[in-house]
Amino acid sequence: MSRLAAFALMALIWGLTWLPMKLASEAVPPIFLAAVRFTLASGCFLALALARGISLRTRDWGRVSAAALLITTGCYSFLFWGVARAPTGISATVNLALLPIFLVIIGAAYGQERITRRRIGSIALGVMGLVLLFMNRAGAAQDGWTAAIGLGAVAVGTVSYAWGSVISRPLTQSLHPVALAFWESLIGAVGLIPISLLVEGYEPARFAALADGRALLGLGVLVIGGSLVAFSIFLWLVRDWGPFRAGLYSFISPIIAVSVGILYANEPFGWSEVLGMTIMLAATTLSLAEPTNAASTPSEPGTKKASLA
Repeated sequence: MSRLAAFALMALIWGLTWLPMKLASEAVPPIFLAAVRFTLASGCFLALALARGISLRTRDWGRVSAAALLITTGCYSFLFWGVARAPTGISATVNLALLPIFLVIIGAAYGQERITRRRIGSIALGVMGLVLLFMNRAGAAQDGWTAAIGLGAVAVGTVSYAWGSVISRPLTQSLHPVALAFWESLIGAVGLIPISLLVEGYEPARFAALADGRALLGLGVLVIGGSLVAFSIFLWLVRDWGPFRAGLYSFISPIIAVSVGILYANEPFGWSEVLGMTIMLAATTLSLAEPTNAASTPSEPGTKKASLA
């Protein structure tokens, strides 16, 4: 599979996960849902690795653990906590607009990315498109301070995901994407469990609620599509493209998510959505058209790469 085709598939899948995740969160608390999701995903990655003879061994436990806690535990904890306290549309705009910015800044700090004029332009276009896309879905906050704190948590969660993505890149040079996805899912899930207990409390009925049709649909889409397929592709692209270009799904997946909302939930659709989608596609095309060696630090000579296949 070509990298562009894999990128398109990843963006499509992650765009389609938004509605099932929202429905599943109506049946069980969101952080608890995330903990269950990544626990199940780690089991699927383990089965896949064993079936394909993929080694799970690593000597860099510190970096693996840090990446897992940042990209899974930290991101989902802050993100879900923040979204519960701020309008969903504004939260989505903040999260998706900040992601490529943090990816390129943190990547540059680690010597993995370069801040170019083309990238600055694509980020500016993408942010403009996101604002237009979600302007009719922003919602109204009843408590300004609560919403501000919630959006701050969303921003922290975005930083956590970007940082975890950047420090994952060196790991992709020695670990197969499936092996790395296994460890990041497993360790991340272990980290989410105490946070769920602390924030959401413990209710035995939640395990029975997992049999709810909404939870089953959500977990099925999130585990198989969002984790098993899309997250493996993401780590592969982080290795070959760098975190910034791999993270450009944040300008494509919202288009898919909003389109699903328009078709199946009768959400508003007008000139702002059309213009926003067009601008976001232009932003992604502008950045993806940039030569890889002009914007991303190449792999170290002699480093063995594990293919996605």
